[in-house]
Amino acid sequence: MRQAFYQIVERIPHAKVVTYGQVAALAGFSGRARQVGFALAGMPEELDLPWHRVINAQGKVSPRKHTRFHEFQHVLLEQEGIVFVDGRIDLQKYRWDPAPEEID
Repeated sequence: MRQAFYQIVERIPHAKVVTYGQVAALAGFSGRARQVGFALAGMPEELDLPWHRVINAQGKVSPRKHTRFHEFQHVLLEQEGIVFVDGRIDLQKYRWDPAPEEID
Protein backbone atom coordinates (compact mmCIF):
# COMPACT_ATOMS: atom_id res chain seq x y z
CA MET A 1 0.00 0.00 0.00
CA ARG A 2 2.80 2.45 0.92
CA GLN A 3 4.50 1.94 -2.42
CA ALA A 4 1.25 2.72 -4.24
CA PHE A 5 0.91 5.93 -2.22
CA TYR A 6 4.51 6.91 -2.95
CA GLN A 7 3.97 6.36 -6.68
CA ILE A 8 1.06 8.81 -6.64
CA VAL A 9 2.90 11.42 -4.56
CA GLU A 10 5.87 11.17 -6.92
CA ARG A 11 3.65 12.33 -9.81
CA ILE A 12 2.14 15.44 -8.18
CA PRO A 13 3.20 18.36 -10.40
CA HIS A 14 4.94 21.49 -9.20
CA ALA A 15 2.49 24.09 -7.79
CA LYS A 16 -0.32 21.54 -7.41
CA VAL A 17 -1.67 19.77 -4.32
CA VAL A 18 -3.70 16.69 -3.50
CA THR A 19 -5.49 15.64 -0.35
CA TYR A 20 -4.60 12.59 1.71
CA GLY A 21 -7.89 11.02 0.68
CA GLN A 22 -7.23 11.75 -2.96
CA VAL A 23 -3.83 10.01 -2.80
CA ALA A 24 -5.50 6.98 -1.23
CA ALA A 25 -8.23 6.87 -3.87
CA LEU A 26 -5.83 7.36 -6.79
CA ALA A 27 -3.68 4.54 -5.42
CA GLY A 28 -6.71 2.23 -5.26
CA PHE A 29 -7.22 2.41 -1.50
CA SER A 30 -10.25 4.67 -1.03
CA GLY A 31 -10.98 5.53 2.56
CA ARG A 32 -7.37 5.12 3.66
CA ALA A 33 -6.40 8.78 4.01
CA ARG A 34 -4.95 8.23 7.47
CA GLN A 35 -2.65 5.51 6.11
CA VAL A 36 -1.36 8.00 3.54
CA GLY A 37 -0.35 10.26 6.42
CA PHE A 38 1.39 7.41 8.20
CA ALA A 39 3.18 6.41 4.99
CA LEU A 40 4.44 9.94 4.40
CA ALA A 41 5.54 10.32 8.01
CA GLY A 42 7.53 7.10 7.72
CA MET A 43 8.84 7.71 4.22
CA PRO A 44 12.51 6.87 3.74
CA GLU A 45 14.51 10.05 3.08
CA GLU A 46 16.16 8.60 0.00
CA LEU A 47 12.80 8.64 -1.82
CA ASP A 48 12.87 12.46 -1.94
CA LEU A 49 9.19 12.76 -2.86
CA PRO A 50 7.19 16.02 -2.94
CA TRP A 51 5.40 15.14 0.33
CA HIS A 52 4.69 18.82 0.94
CA ARG A 53 2.08 18.80 -1.85
CA VAL A 54 -0.24 16.56 0.18
CA ILE A 55 -2.70 18.49 2.35
CA ASN A 56 -5.91 17.80 4.23
CA ALA A 57 -9.44 17.85 2.79
CA GLN A 58 -10.07 21.37 4.15
CA GLY A 59 -7.27 22.72 1.97
CA LYS A 60 -4.98 23.17 4.96
CA VAL A 61 -1.56 21.96 5.96
CA SER A 62 -2.10 19.46 8.77
CA PRO A 63 -0.28 20.45 11.97
CA ARG A 64 2.18 17.93 13.38
CA LYS A 65 2.77 17.35 17.05
CA HIS A 66 6.26 17.91 18.43
CA THR A 67 7.67 19.23 15.12
CA ARG A 68 7.52 22.32 12.95
CA PHE A 69 7.28 20.43 9.66
CA HIS A 70 3.84 21.94 9.01
CA GLU A 71 5.45 25.40 8.98
CA PHE A 72 8.15 24.13 6.61
CA GLN A 73 5.46 22.60 4.38
CA HIS A 74 3.64 25.93 4.26
CA VAL A 75 6.85 27.68 3.17
CA LEU A 76 7.61 25.07 0.49
CA LEU A 77 4.13 25.44 -0.99
CA GLU A 78 4.36 29.23 -1.02
CA GLN A 79 7.73 28.96 -2.77
CA GLU A 80 5.95 27.05 -5.53
CA GLY A 81 3.50 29.92 -5.94
CA ILE A 82 0.60 28.40 -4.01
CA VAL A 83 -1.38 31.08 -2.21
CA PHE A 84 -2.94 30.61 1.21
CA VAL A 85 -6.00 32.65 2.18
CA ASP A 86 -6.83 32.47 5.88
CA GLY A 87 -4.58 29.40 6.16
CA ARG A 88 -6.28 27.54 3.31
CA ILE A 89 -5.43 26.64 -0.24
CA ASP A 90 -8.08 27.05 -2.91
CA LEU A 91 -8.54 23.43 -3.98
CA GLN A 92 -10.53 24.52 -7.04
CA LYS A 93 -7.43 26.32 -8.28
CA TYR A 94 -4.51 24.23 -7.03
CA ARG A 95 -5.80 20.64 -6.78
CA TRP A 96 -4.16 18.21 -9.16
CA ASP A 97 -6.82 16.30 -11.07
CA PRO A 98 -4.84 13.78 -13.10
CA ALA A 99 -6.05 12.06 -16.20
CA PRO A 100 -6.10 8.25 -15.87
CA GLU A 101 -3.02 7.91 -18.08
CA GLU A 102 -1.05 10.11 -15.65
CA ILE A 103 -1.57 7.50 -12.94
CA ASP A 104 -0.73 4.34 -14.86
